[in-house]
Amino acid sequence: MRLIIVSGRSGSGKSTALDVLEDNGFYCIDNLPAGLLPELAERALLHTELLQPQVAVSIDARNLPSQLKRFPELLAEVRSRHIQCNVLYLDADDETLLKRFSETRRRHPLTNETRSLAEAIHEEEQLLAAISDHADLKIDTTHLNLYQLRDTLKLRLLNQPEPGTAFLIESFGFKRGMPVDADLVFDVRCLPNPYWKAELRDFSGLDQPVIDYLAAQPDVDEMFQDIHGYLTKWLPRFAASNRAYVTIAIGCTGGHHRSVYLAERLGQALKTPLKNLQVRHRDLA
Repeated sequence: MRLIIVSGRSGSGKSTALDVLEDNGFYCIDNLPAGLLPELAERALLHTELLQPQVAVSIDARNLPSQLKRFPELLAEVRSRHIQCNVLYLDADDETLLKRFSETRRRHPLTNETRSLAEAIHEEEQLLAAISDHADLKIDTTHLNLYQLRDTLKLRLLNQPEPGTAFLIESFGFKRGMPVDADLVFDVRCLPNPYWKAELRDFSGLDQPVIDYLAAQPDVDEMFQDIHGYLTKWLPRFAASNRAYVTIAIGCTGGHHRSVYLAERLGQALKTPLKNLQVRHRDLA
């Protein structure tokens, strides 16, 4: 049996996550009382008609605070039944959440006549801290539209051909902010920048002219060798610690050239030893 627990602050994309999982064969339950989690898992194991049941539940701030505080022990109880259970936590920055609620005119579940929207968003973060602290996978949806979020969820949750830790190498641009869900971050802004070559500016690190330019730079190759050596040594240690997901972020200024090139090159070099390895470019259009 596979169980995915979806949580996160309101407006971060939990409904979209459940929709994606439902479209891919999961039996989905929204707003499950946290205290019922072990019982649900037990019943799914005993009474399901599916050979390999897949269940996804959403647990959010509409729960009683006392139940949310008990989440770590409830999760441990579920996992003690040898159920494959992953916790997905979605979030976005406060400004983005405020904007989303303003645009959709939805009511935040924690707002009332004495609590403003901004206060509710902040309080929700505190209420869900126990779940956030135990998340296997965190996804920052600040810069993702609906379609990008769907693609990201499919890539991270559903595209795992091998058991074990799922690794993601992600390129990004610092000018749009550092990904909050990254476990390891490498800053490559010190490398020669193709952006300042007029004939290369409109290409990306996926295009041959940029690939040829960066491959010819000694500093780029030295950076690749250093990062590759570090990841080759330490990523297996992450896997040995039973981590379900590990994200390695490679950042340059705009997220179009240097970080993309190095993410692709590292992905090619590491895909055989790591097996569950995916490459994503956050800031490529």
